[in-house]
Amino acid sequence: MKTHNIVSVSGGKDSTATLLLALERETENVRAVFADTGNEHQATYDYLDYLEEATCVEIERIVPDFSKQIEHKREVVKTKWVKDGVDDEIIQAALSVLKPTGNPFLDLCLWKGRFPSSKVRFCTTELKVFPIQQQIFEPLLAEMDTQDIYSWQGVRADESLSRANLPVEDEADNGVINYRPILDWSADEVFAFHDRHGIKPNPLYKQGMSRVGCMPCINVRKDELRQIVTRFPEEIKRIAKWEALVAAASKRGSATFKCAVDYPGVSKDDAISHTTHGIGMAAEWAMTVRGGRQLDLIASTADYKSCSSAYGLCE
Repeated sequence: MKTHNIVSVSGGKDSTATLLLALERETENVRAVFADTGNEHQATYDYLDYLEEATCVEIERIVPDFSKQIEHKREVVKTKWVKDGVDDEIIQAALSVLKPTGNPFLDLCLWKGRFPSSKVRFCTTELKVFPIQQQIFEPLLAEMDTQDIYSWQGVRADESLSRANLPVEDEADNGVINYRPILDWSADEVFAFHDRHGIKPNPLYKQGMSRVGCMPCINVRKDELRQIVTRFPEEIKRIAKWEALVAAASKRGSATFKCAVDYPGVSKDDAISHTTHGIGMAAEWAMTVRGGRQLDLIASTADYKSCSSAYGLCE
């Protein structure tokens, strides 16, 4: 009977420390798994390659596929939307973009006809939880010689109230054991553990990012979005293109990456669209102070080529 230890690796500091801890303990049957959302910065993909070479551990890439869901939505558009009296121009626009792109995040949003939000946050479940469950856990659970499956998760209590209430270990409904070995660690302890093993952290932590994952995350903080706008403008341009595609796949004909009513002066009764309230507005808002009423002159002239770390990593 085998015990399997599956370590979820995102390319961020906490999951990296979790993998290093599993290796330090000489844990048996360790498998490192990365669920690719398709909305990651290239630096994270490069870091995963570095981590593989530095640890001599292969990191399996899990890529969700929403082709069937998109095909089903095409049928819904052709039938239900027509029956509901949706304008033919909107129907044709939806059909023109409802084709799998191969990018998990974009395909998920095309299927849903919207971007995830803080209130409807389907991204983590659809892009990480379900794919790992289907492609890793279910095949292992079907094997006759499997004894226990541990899901090693790099979560820490000081990240959020919900995580503070998690136990170090519990069992999921499917029988997989969730294991959170660094739950009580601080961020400083995490980076110190990198140093102890001679592993460099993801370089994005020195470029203004407080977390590593989607770039940007739908819940990106204003200061972090400011860093992305100035350091990585190409990511903002990519999101703008995605907004146009997802808007076309929406019955309302519009979709914004971030919730527009979160911006000062925007009401839910306004004529909100991706062209007027999309990621471009978010980028402008990120460069302001005083509730969005004034351009931050200091931020607009800052040197964003230099090191900037929320964790004091700059030398």
